[in-house]
Amino acid sequence: MKPTNKADFKRVLRATHYSMKGLKAAYINEAAFRQEMWCAIILFPLALILGDTNIEKALLVGTIFIVLITELLNSAVESVVDRIGSDFHELSGRAKDIGSAAVFMSMMLLAITWILVLFF
Repeated sequence: MKPTNKADFKRVLRATHYSMKGLKAAYINEAAFRQEMWCAIILFPLALILGDTNIEKALLVGTIFIVLITELLNSAVESVVDRIGSDFHELSGRAKDIGSAAVFMSMMLLAITWILVLFF
């Protein structure tokens, strides 16, 4: 295994910077991401309080992150589609609808996981 050098560390710092830039852009430009972020801020401590075991806590917290990750990917798809043009195209609409469906499925996963962990 090769030793880590300064260039590798700088690459990691640049990648982290771009990630933070992306999170900031999503928060500023995407209302859905802002809403989900505020829900996550509320749900995260609840997950740690309400989960009885570390596995339950991981499941509850993990589903919160899955919703945020899915929303980020959906926002990225929407940005690319919008960049291509504002004219209606069936494939553009389909791409946006599929991205939205992915967010919906992640929210269903969150809801089902929380119900199963907390009530059964």
